[in-house]
Amino acid sequence: MSSLLSRFLASTGVCTDTRKPLPGGIFFALSGPNFNANAFAAQALKDGCAHAVVDDPAVAVDDRFVLVPDVLIALQELAREHRRTFDIPVIAITGTNGKTTTKELTHAVLQVDRPTLATEGNLNNHIGVPLTLLKLKPEHRIAIIEMGASKLGDIAELCAIAEPTHGLITNIGKAHLEGFGSLEGVVRTKTELYNWLRTHGGIAFVNGDDPLLMVESDGLPRVTYGTDLVCDVWGEAEAGESHCLHFLFEDAQRVGRWHGETQLVGAYNLPNVLAAVCIGRHFDVPDDRINEAISDYKPANSRSQLKDTGRNELVLDAYNANPTSMAAALKNFNDLRSDRKKLAILGDMRELGETSLAEHAAIIHLVQQLGLDALFVGKEFMQASPDVPVRRFADVGAALEILKAHPPNGQLILVKGSRGVKLEEVVEVL
Repeated sequence: MSSLLSRFLASTGVCTDTRKPLPGGIFFALSGPNFNANAFAAQALKDGCAHAVVDDPAVAVDDRFVLVPDVLIALQELAREHRRTFDIPVIAITGTNGKTTTKELTHAVLQVDRPTLATEGNLNNHIGVPLTLLKLKPEHRIAIIEMGASKLGDIAELCAIAEPTHGLITNIGKAHLEGFGSLEGVVRTKTELYNWLRTHGGIAFVNGDDPLLMVESDGLPRVTYGTDLVCDVWGEAEAGESHCLHFLFEDAQRVGRWHGETQLVGAYNLPNVLAAVCIGRHFDVPDDRINEAISDYKPANSRSQLKDTGRNELVLDAYNANPTSMAAALKNFNDLRSDRKKLAILGDMRELGETSLAEHAAIIHLVQQLGLDALFVGKEFMQASPDVPVRRFADVGAALEILKAHPPNGQLILVKGSRGVKLEEVVEVL
């Protein structure tokens, strides 16, 4: 591994896709169920890469190839060794909902004070985490690593690679139940982060309003945030003129308050905001700069975005969905003050296993309870509560046909669903 590390340090970085070769970099020939990237290693070298890491001896024909037993493990071990050359705080962020938004807000806050590396997009799995760590440069003073999970052991595996010094679990809810087996499985997996911190002298940032997280982090060095006045960092949502979240938080001396307006839709984003305040303050970012960074942050990728199309006003939250986040989005949407007629366009929630139909039925009934007009898109919504008369569409294409034939106008529209449903495609006709 020391030989590979020295080659990496002399390279321009790493790549895993021959369609995006990195001149002077190292190509890792990752393989999957339907492809074997060893076959593309020679092409990567031809396109300018300095080395190719492979696990097929037949491919390694000269010293430009680095032959290893398993390319993925080599990538992960290299990332861990590289991370160990940095004596800086490494903050791991995981959770069922809000981890990407919390990561982005925290990055915005810390970046105003010091060079900060953060996970790009949602590269938060067993490949994305190593690729992020390998972007650490000498100028970085802190790193924020987002960690996702779909089965037991995933967070423990990512902690062993990233070796975080600090950690935050945003919340624990119903998601990826197909892989976890139950909500208890989600709890066990997410709290693997707390277990790592507990056994490695780490510090946790904990939502003091969340009884489960408070119990699970008991005995762990922690800094709390929330709307309870006993929290180390206190704040709350406040009324504002726009649909976006307005917030306030108590200053470090607990004698005054800072007021801000985010560009995020939804009071459910308050814990994400307070988490960023908490982490920023822990690392000595001044309160005024924290407030400014949060207020300036602009969400992207259909995450709690407010968009005016000229015909309608959209609340875009179509990057992902699970029962917990779907219910929160619907309740917040229902509470938004608006003279416009409201419409919810909702897509299937993926990876819920045996509970899927029941969870989709619960969302249908919640929509009816709230009295919202809605369109339901996807096979799961097609099958859930078949006796309930609601507008259902097998896929986004079928929904688009109706929306094109009868385009909404002057409405406030929530677009929420799992990424695989591709609800972002309906935006063009709204």
